[in-house]
Formats: sequence, structure tokens, C-alpha cells
Amino acid sequence: MPIPRSEYLSSVWKDGIFDGRVVFVTGGAGTICSAQTRALVALGANACIVGRNQQKTEAAAIDIATAREGAKVIGIGGCDVRNPGNLESAAERCVKELGAIDFVIAGAAGNFVAPISGLSTNAFKSVIDIDVLGTYNTVKTTMPYLVKSAARNPNPSQNGLTGGRILYVSATFHYTGMPLQAHVSAAKASVDSIMASVALEYGPLGVTSNVISPGGIAGTEGMERLSSSAVDEKTSGKIVPLGRWGTIRDIADATVYVFSDAGNYVNGEILVVDGGTWRTGGPVGLDSSHRYPDYLLKGEFSKHVKSGRKEKPNL
Repeated sequence: MPIPRSEYLSSVWKDGIFDGRVVFVTGGAGTICSAQTRALVALGANACIVGRNQQKTEAAAIDIATAREGAKVIGIGGCDVRNPGNLESAAERCVKELGAIDFVIAGAAGNFVAPISGLSTNAFKSVIDIDVLGTYNTVKTTMPYLVKSAARNPNPSQNGLTGGRILYVSATFHYTGMPLQAHVSAAKASVDSIMASVALEYGPLGVTSNVISPGGIAGTEGMERLSSSAVDEKTSGKIVPLGRWGTIRDIADATVYVFSDAGNYVNGEILVVDGGTWRTGGPVGLDSSHRYPDYLLKGEFSKHVKSGRKEKPNL
């Protein structure tokens, strides 16, 4: 059953602004990336989403396709972004079945709450491999297609249609530093750096490269991993200057902007969509009783966050 459009897309966007475009999305079955993809599909795009879990990815593709009658959405499971061969096969299938790759969202990521004292080298490496190596592999795999799309769609657009754009889903923790997130901070700082290099090296070929850094987004797996379930949303949202957690629509709208004709001159930019939270240094993984630096000195953090441990993926 289709999700009401108002839940993932604001009313300002015109139907058809992405007609004939194709978006390739890593981590596309995740809460945020699926909303980004759904918004693009609703506005005319077709999509290919990839992920490690085959059943989840294929189910998400079927669900996203309900956003627009006649939409084509491919779900490719068993695709590990750490494996270049997996990505190359997925991209080739995307182009074969959908005709092109005009937009890319690099959204595959890993996260959990852990102090450095309890963070093993392997756990740190796992996040680096998924976020950093996975992002680089995505760039290397899809860039030839994006360059071709940019050539077909000169910037500025003459007809309102765009192409040759890549967007990375990052985070804000490394802007100020964040306890319990050393692994993610290091990974996302690298993602931001890759974005800037791509903007400089491929901008002359017409490709735009930008980052979206979401804050806490209600109802997402990310929030389950970072925000204590023992603290109600209304109370925890008070740390946000706007007084609320974000919605998936906030991120989807920002994505539409960057890929649309309105984002023609946006390149090498980090677009923070967090209600101003990063400026407050809002904590993650804590209960209301925790006070800095006491919880660190005692080696405590919330027991009410979702574990970072995952079941073996269904490949």
C-alpha cells in the first residue's frame, strides 16, 4: 500500500522533474535512503537500490515502486559495498535494465554506540570499511556513468532535467567531536573528504558532488542505535534548537533540492539537515541521568540503545 506522499515529500516540488532519470542507491533499503529514493521516484525517476540483505532489499524496491504508477525500481541484494565486484555487477545490471545512472546516493553505513575503551580494532575497521571504502568503491564504480549523464545533461539545465550528480549521506559528529562515536566520526570525516575531492576532480566534467548530514531522524534505525529508548521523543527533542527531531521528509526534500534544477550550482557542499543540533553538541547514547564527564569516567552509557550486532546477512 502506498505511503502518503506528505510523509516523505513536501508540496513544493513539481511532478515530473526527474522524468527519465535513474538513481543508483547503496543502502537503499535503509529508512533514510529508502525515503530519499521514494521521493525521487515519486517525481519521475526510476531506481536501483542495493544492499547486503537480499530479502529486505527486494521488498524495499517493491514498496518504493508504489510511489508512482509505472515506476521501475530494482532491488539487488547480496551486494556488499566493500566488494568492488559486487558494485560493478549491480551497476551494470542497473544500466542494462534501466538505461543509465544519472544520480547516485552513497548511503551504506554502519553505526553503534561504543567508547574507545570498549571499541575493538575490528569494530573500528568494520565501520571504516563500510563507510569509507564502500563510498570510494561506489564512486569508482558509478563515476563513468555519471560523467556520461553529465554530458547528456549540460549544467545549467536547458529543460529542467538534470544528471551527473552524486550525494553522500554523512553525519555531524566530527564537526565538534562526539563521545562514543570515534569510529563514526573518523569514517564520516573521510566521506566528506572524498566528496570534496570528487567535486574538484569531476566538476570540470559536469558532475556535482555533495554531502547531506542528517541529524537525529525520528523513527529510523539510526535513532534506535544512538538515542536511548528510555527517554521519550518529546523530552530528548529539546536538545534540538528547533525543538523536535527530524523527519525522513526533511532529508528527502534536501535530496530533491540537490539533484534538481534548483541545485545546479551546488557543488562540494555539506548540507547539514539537523535543526541546528550540531551546534549544541547534543549527546548520543545517553539516558537523562547521564552527565558529562561522569558517565565517561564511570564507563557508562545507555543500555536502551539498539545493539550494533547484526545477524548474518541473507546473501
